[in-house]
Amino acid sequence: MKKSLLIVALLAVVAGTTGLMIGLMIARARHGASSKSTVAVHSVSRASKDEDVETAPNGEPAVIRFVKDPTPTPPFLVTDLEGKSISTAALKGKVVIVNFWATWCPPCRAEIPELVELQAKYKDRLQIIGVSVDEDATPQEVNAFAAKAGINYPVIMGKDIAKEYGGVPALPTSFIVNKDGGVVQKHVGLLQRDEVETEIRALLGLPVNSTIETFADTGQIFLKNAERATDLPDVNMKGLTAAQKTLVLKRLNSETCTCGCGLTIAQCRINDTSCPVSQKLAAQIVQEVKSGATAAPAPVTPKPSGL
Repeated sequence: MKKSLLIVALLAVVAGTTGLMIGLMIARARHGASSKSTVAVHSVSRASKDEDVETAPNGEPAVIRFVKDPTPTPPFLVTDLEGKSISTAALKGKVVIVNFWATWCPPCRAEIPELVELQAKYKDRLQIIGVSVDEDATPQEVNAFAAKAGINYPVIMGKDIAKEYGGVPALPTSFIVNKDGGVVQKHVGLLQRDEVETEIRALLGLPVNSTIETFADTGQIFLKNAERATDLPDVNMKGLTAAQKTLVLKRLNSETCTCGCGLTIAQCRINDTSCPVSQKLAAQIVQEVKSGATAAPAPVTPKPSGL
């Protein structure tokens, strides 16, 4: 994965005097998680008295969202940069954050102190895993960077692991995994501390002052689940019959976008709602199906001679 591909989906803004780059793809991730399929579950989770001693984050978001039927986290068994074995199977019972990052990525570096604090605060109930997708840095260089940054969680080299998660087109990207090993949320761009800590607390059964909603993963978390979607961003399927809509969705999930992303048209619409290529292709398919232009003529079987 080249640096140019990893950061193409992120725009930068200047925050005060820090000059930190913040990925605008956060908005897209929020948009996906707040789709029409969201359903409120409950308001405030309760915990035992000893757990309640921990302080909840200030300014908790009014709503946090989790996938209703989460896809299991892609399994891996690797060795971290300290030589310790890391297995997803051994992480059951903990909340896990799989954080894809790189040493050259400014927002990745900016969120490291927050991740370090969260790991220290929730100790063995939370496991953060830093997955470096560096290509121009050796494992030794990444390990030296991690040590200097005070990273207190395992760091692994993970270009192949990124592929298992459906590709990581922007950095940083973090997947939130519940105690049963299901991926319940994805955050693209600089993590929002209060929001992520509230998610952690909710998954651990600790008190939160937020409403928890669930939504169906139709590509917001794993792009492969785009085939479950019945609607796609900026794809107008009004006026189609049920059969026509089924055909349109089938084509959108089987035909490849020509913008160069390597995704299906449906996946591209979810992954990059600003892509004019996938939007044009989708509109063209809708029009073809609506007009019947793609309907193949019924085959004609020639009669045997003499009959």
